[in-house]
Amino acid sequence: MTHSELNNFRAVLQVKHAEAARALGKREGLAIERTPDALDEVQFAAARELSTRNLERESGLLREVRDALGRIADGCYGVCLQCEEEISQKRLKAVPWATLCIACQEQSDRNRQPEVEYHERFLRDAA
Repeated sequence: MTHSELNNFRAVLQVKHAEAARALGKREGLAIERTPDALDEVQFAAARELSTRNLERESGLLREVRDALGRIADGCYGVCLQCEEEISQKRLKAVPWATLCIACQEQSDRNRQPEVEYHERFLRDAA
């Protein structure tokens, strides 16, 4: 990867870092609002849950972006953490914080599929 390409990825990651950090600052959806109407209580609880999940997602993204910036600083950006092969430019342009090449990511996703199906079945049975 050329120095210019690396600088482009660094710039993209820094912008994404700033966006995620700003999103984490928005916590007004977490306020607990009380109302005598039970339906309103349920709606407020659902909105809080959605806000919490969004914050968790943004927090995870922020962590991944910081890690990618760290890999740039360490000189190992763009290398798959599993097979140590180079991650394609096309993949890095789509997901600049990617840690795995396409093949390793697909394998990781296949390994996680039974776990996801178990959790979905558990949640469906609990409802």
